[in-house]
Amino acid sequence: MSGPNTAGKAASKSGSQPGKLKANSLGLWDVVFMAVATSAPITVMSGNVPFAVGFGVGTGTPATYIWATVILTIFAVGYVTMAKYVTSTAAFYGFISRGLGRVFGLGTGFMVTFAYSVFEASIISIFAYFGHMALLDQVGIDINWIVFAIAGLLVIQVLTYFEISLAAKVLTFLLGTEIAILAIMGFGVLFHGGGPDGLMPETLNPANVFLPNGLEVAAPGLAMFIAFWSWTGFESTVMYGEESKNPRKIIPIATVIAVTGVGVFYTWVSWMSVAGNGAQEAIALAQSTNPLDMFFHPTEVYVGHGWVLVMEWLMMTGSFACAMSFHNSQSRYQYSLAREGILPSMLAKTHGKHGSPFVASIVQTVVAILWMLGFWFFQKDPYLDAFILLAVIGTFSLVIVQTVTMVAVFNYLRKHHPEENVWRAKVAPIVGGLGMLAVTIMMVMNLDSAAGPAASSLLFKLIPWITGGLFVAGAGYALYLRKANPVKYELIGHVAMADDGHGPVLDEQDETHLSPVELSVAKALGETHGKLSLRDELELERELEREGDLP
Repeated sequence: MSGPNTAGKAASKSGSQPGKLKANSLGLWDVVFMAVATSAPITVMSGNVPFAVGFGVGTGTPATYIWATVILTIFAVGYVTMAKYVTSTAAFYGFISRGLGRVFGLGTGFMVTFAYSVFEASIISIFAYFGHMALLDQVGIDINWIVFAIAGLLVIQVLTYFEISLAAKVLTFLLGTEIAILAIMGFGVLFHGGGPDGLMPETLNPANVFLPNGLEVAAPGLAMFIAFWSWTGFESTVMYGEESKNPRKIIPIATVIAVTGVGVFYTWVSWMSVAGNGAQEAIALAQSTNPLDMFFHPTEVYVGHGWVLVMEWLMMTGSFACAMSFHNSQSRYQYSLAREGILPSMLAKTHGKHGSPFVASIVQTVVAILWMLGFWFFQKDPYLDAFILLAVIGTFSLVIVQTVTMVAVFNYLRKHHPEENVWRAKVAPIVGGLGMLAVTIMMVMNLDSAAGPAASSLLFKLIPWITGGLFVAGAGYALYLRKANPVKYELIGHVAMADDGHGPVLDEQDETHLSPVELSVAKALGETHGKLSLRDELELERELEREGDLP
């Protein structure tokens, strides 16, 4: 629903207003780098590749990234096709609400909001682990990991308080350094013609994902799940639509660049790490007590010891960048839900100058600190417990939501845009959805292995119950609103940027699809077009409803 008679648009003054994110703050490469930073290349490569090599499919691990790149690129085609028609910081939540209805939308909205919240806590845990390790190894100073974790979260809070362009600049710099060090290692191996077994091009054969490749038993499901896990966060491009320049053009481009660019880089780096060590040594290091040596060893041999020291610090800064990216994503999910009246309205407040959702940001920082203090109080390991366990919890919810999103995209485009290209509107969502369903199944089958020692914890055993409880809570609240507050119900997942970029509207296709409640809301909002903020318009709706002017 758009236009002055069908959408309540916020006032279009320049700059940012309370309750509104700062528009036109991000360019194409800002969005790309922020999404890639969320994927955390150096953390993913150093943490996930050794696991897949040692316990998944051995030296066939690089091929798993080829499979993941192809499937996620197809997923991205359907995802960005819908992004052309809907520009909203709600992302998955908004897409599912439009494609499968508000009940499904709010249920999955609760799931994904929780997932991004625990992702920040997970990544700040490995940031603390890397920081403790680097300081101890290189300086000989032993500082408890909780100090690094709390300090990192507080610095993230300061940086995200200001407008998004500042965070984008910081993330771009940090991402550049971590990509550079991985590239230096990779080119060092490449220019030396590989390790004892040469460049080992056979590791890129897609058929190797079903073979043990040096292991006694192959675990292709685990290896493929780890590969897909490595892309967590690429979808965050859509969340920055309301803060981007020409979002309906650059968001689809940024998403495809992020997915395919990351895929090519992951494949190459994982290949070089295996080739640099050689078949037997790669597996031996991956299964050792210090699997990070799978990257440290070829860096030292082919580049130099000094670069190993640099790599240790860049593992720390790279994970910091990733944590900040997830912080930005989660605070925008909170903002989106609060803007629609689902969460407390205070969380929808944005800074008058910077346009940042600073209240939601502060709340997320407090939640992340509480997670860290909990693991520290119970004397848990920042890597084996906090990082892995929270990452598994978040991924469990997120992969399910990604799968449902493809169903929603297919249904939405089928109903509202039948003229859309068959490949983008039908084939890509179906193939992408089936691919994500396969990932979901692999995740469920290999959850214990992915969690490692943390699988024995109570929190791990509660994962399915937590995820299910979040969905039931969201869906149940939506059902309650459908009867108790139909105006608020209509807003669920349907507030998006207006076509002219001037702020949030109640978004639908046209009035022929609207319910009587929506039509009444549209008329009420249309009379105030350009005069009231979205918050005031929502208050007007509630007042009209109380007075009986809305059905």
